[in-house]
Formats: sequence, structure tokens, C-alpha cells
Amino acid sequence: MPLSEYEQRVLEQLERDLGADPKLNSAMAKTARPRGRWTFAFIGIVVGLAVLVGGVIAQLIFVGVIGFAIMLAFALWGMLAPAKSSTSAPAAAASGAPSKKAKRQGFMNRVEERFERRRDQGDF
Repeated sequence: MPLSEYEQRVLEQLERDLGADPKLNSAMAKTARPRGRWTFAFIGIVVGLAVLVGGVIAQLIFVGVIGFAIMLAFALWGMLAPAKSSTSAPAAAASGAPSKKAKRQGFMNRVEERFERRRDQGDF
């Protein structure tokens, strides 16, 4: 079922708004993880699995739990590698970037303008 003109306009507006959001862009940007970090994490997961299996074979629950904890820790460590950023927060603050309060006021102003525009156009 095709979208109506109104739905198409709303979808285009949402796409523009999402594309203009710098926080979303930085969160969605794919960053390469260091290969050594992945390798070390994989080895740690295998070691944790060996400890877990050893605990099960020896029927020692605490050894199995420790093995699982090792696996989980290495998996998280490998996946949550810090992303390299080109700008730092102190540099952005020093360059005169708007504060959170100013950004919030700007956001509210944009929302109010959109509401007024839609009300005037009869889109409500």
C-alpha cells in the first residue's frame, strides 16, 4: 500500500532530522576494532570456556561460574573497545560550542515552529 502525500512528507522530514543529529551520527558510525583486541578477547573466551567445561567435569559449580565470568568479561572487553574520536569534549567547549541548555532551547523552538507551521497548514 503506497504512502499518502502527508506520510511521505513526514517520513522525509524524519529522515532529514535524523541525518542532522550529530549524536546519532557518532553513535551509529562504525569504527574498526583493533585486531589484536579481538584476538586476545577470542583467546580469553576459549580459556573461559575451558575453565567452565573443567568445572562441569569436576562437578565444581564455583569453577564453572568463574569460567563463565571469564568468558563474559573477555567478550564484553572485546566488544566494548573505546572508539577513537577526532574531537574531545574540552576542545569543543573551548571552541564556543553551544551548551546543553542552549541546544535544548533551540530544540524547543524548532518543535514550537513545526507545531505552528503544521497547525497553519491544516496538517492536524
